[in-house]
Amino acid sequence: MILASSRDFVAGLRAAGLRVTSVRLTLLTLASEPGHHDAEYLMRAARERLGSISVQGVYDGLRVLEKAGLVRRIQPAGGPSRFETRVGDNHHHVVCRGCGATDDVDCARGVAPCLEPSSTHGFVIDEAEVTYWGLCPSCQPRSAASKETSMATQEASDD
Repeated sequence: MILASSRDFVAGLRAAGLRVTSVRLTLLTLASEPGHHDAEYLMRAARERLGSISVQGVYDGLRVLEKAGLVRRIQPAGGPSRFETRVGDNHHHVVCRGCGATDDVDCARGVAPCLEPSSTHGFVIDEAEVTYWGLCPSCQPRSAASKETSMATQEASDD
């Protein structure tokens, strides 16, 4: 399920039994924008739209929205938690090692879980979360240039 409009957000909040507040609507709107945004970005952007909002208010709002299933929190290794409004489906993520850009990757099989573990250790598995790592198109040229500079430096030191 992807919530996409203010009307969807209001309906989603009400369906979850939550009060419709400007903070919750703003956080849902911001989390639905392209990309996967961290709490710091969401706080800055919410302040621009609302004027004043505390750090605690943002974290509380995100926690309530996550618990209600209106936002999904992902936490790539070594990075901050990121939030999105694409919830209720089985999708994965690709993360750039250079800049941290994150995007969605649909599950290959489309049915949860889309991966079968070699052993369940007695768990009832209902979801698999996969993070693919690499370099985004913007970071690829920088990486290639960095490698060329490194190789040239090494060749010069060998002389």
